[in-house]
Amino acid sequence: MVIHPFFYIMERKLKDKNILITGASRGIGRVTAEYLAEMGARLILHYNKNEEAGTSLLKALPGKGHTLLQADFSKAVDFNSLIKTCIGETGQIHALVNNAGVYLEKKFDNLDFDHWKDIWETTISVNLTSVAHLSFVVSKHMVAIGGGKIINISSRGAFRGEPNALAYGASKAGLNSLGQSMAQALAPHNIFVYTLAPGFVETEMAQVALDSPIGPSIKAQSPLNRVAQPIEIARTIGFLLSEENEFLTGSIIDINGASYLRS
Repeated sequence: MVIHPFFYIMERKLKDKNILITGASRGIGRVTAEYLAEMGARLILHYNKNEEAGTSLLKALPGKGHTLLQADFSKAVDFNSLIKTCIGETGQIHALVNNAGVYLEKKFDNLDFDHWKDIWETTISVNLTSVAHLSFVVSKHMVAIGGGKIINISSRGAFRGEPNALAYGASKAGLNSLGQSMAQALAPHNIFVYTLAPGFVETEMAQVALDSPIGPSIKAQSPLNRVAQPIEIARTIGFLLSEENEFLTGSIIDINGASYLRS
């Protein structure tokens, strides 16, 4: 296999970096973990329920020093204790990838208030509140060690709307604003914040829709006539975690194959 020289640049710049990835047991998080481990990073792998998947990923990753972390972000979490545990095991956290998220879909006309409230509270808690609290605590640690990077995984749904998942669209729009505000607040401390906004990505979560009768129309949303592969998101995360792109801080980067364009 011919390896592009960019691989060696990335490997040098991510070697021995400790990176916390939330939602790492499957989908974008899992592929990102595999990619960053190949780049030489040491990973803290967060999972919610799927301990088996998290453990199998931990065992399969190249390199040493990777650790596993469990937390349910839909419930109350002591984020100070959580990060103290991570620091106790790794010494430092150089980067945070906020990837964990939920997508709870139900047609508006079929919702009663109890279901609406449950979906709203769960979605906002996982997709926005936990990201805010985790980023705050981690950023305080990063200030102490001289800097770091935070990457948030948002969605094109923040811009185009999500009529069957209103809480999801709102949570991702809030996440975009949070990332921009934190980028401004943290830049003086050498902490850089980036947001990625993918469209459909071929993960387990999206596979049901992609395999359904509407699958072809989903792919046709992009002029490339396909959806993104998780590795395309992972490579972008790897680029942002490397050096010499600090002036991109505050950016919201669309990765949707021109399926939704904004100006």
